Amino acid sequence: MSEKLGIGDAFPDITLNLVDGGTLGLPGGLDANYKVVLFYRGHW
Repeated sequence: MSEKLGIGDAFPDITLNLVDGGTLGLPGGLDANYKVVLFYRGHW
């Protein structure tokens, strides 16, 4: 498991697979000064 992010830590560069088949690179793929990322596990 990876270490948890702490206050002031930089968000690591990751690539997410999107539902529509595309990908999103984080944090570079979000064009805004402030960013919030919510991970939802979906339905089991």
